[in-house]
Amino acid sequence: MAESRTEFKLKTPPDDGITNVTFSPDSSQFLLVSSWDKTVRLYDISSNTQRLSYTHAMPVLDCAYKDYIHVLSGGLDNTLKSYDVNSRQERVVGCHENPIKCVEYSGSNNVIVTGSWDGTVKVWDERAQAPCTGTYNQGDKVYSMSVVGEVLVVGTAGRKVLVWDLRNMSCPQQKRESSLKYQTRCISCFPNKSGYVLSSIEGRVAVEYLDPAAEAQKRKYAFKCHRVKEN
Repeated sequence: MAESRTEFKLKTPPDDGITNVTFSPDSSQFLLVSSWDKTVRLYDISSNTQRLSYTHAMPVLDCAYKDYIHVLSGGLDNTLKSYDVNSRQERVVGCHENPIKCVEYSGSNNVIVTGSWDGTVKVWDERAQAPCTGTYNQGDKVYSMSVVGEVLVVGTAGRKVLVWDLRNMSCPQQKRESSLKYQTRCISCFPNKSGYVLSSIEGRVAVEYLDPAAEAQKRKYAFKCHRVKEN
């Protein structure tokens, strides 16, 4: 790959729609990709090669890195899998009652977090004999989720947003309604944990702050993506 190139196409792409792409936490050389073709694939960007792939019984809706050796995935087979990229051994960590839409890993808490269309978030500790350490009702299908440190932000059907503290999951810290008019598509927390960015299906993005103080709330804003210029 020439350094001057800013865009190139990966060889051996998935055979169906891509549901998520994420770079390794330690190197932008490795890209993890999940797809409706039931696979999770790991690419080496520098050599433009597929290093490995593994499969689920049904389409995969999300994937994440636990660390540079272990990756996670979940999808329409309701199953959370952990995969060791060195030994190429996979492990079923557990299941939801309905498809798993979101998979996240909190390194500071050493837990896996999954969100499902069964309306729950589950927290998992692979070190435990019973890996599922808690199941938490979100009130509706989970559509998107983001974790930074102890902060977990969950977007559900009905444009609801719930903010949780992974250190104390007895109840959500905040319950909100999206400031956008249409269904939530994606949520991503700020790296400094002070807020999150939320997008909706009509192409609008909202920048939100967790501090409920009026001064902090004055800073929030929204904008439209995919603007079309005529002539």
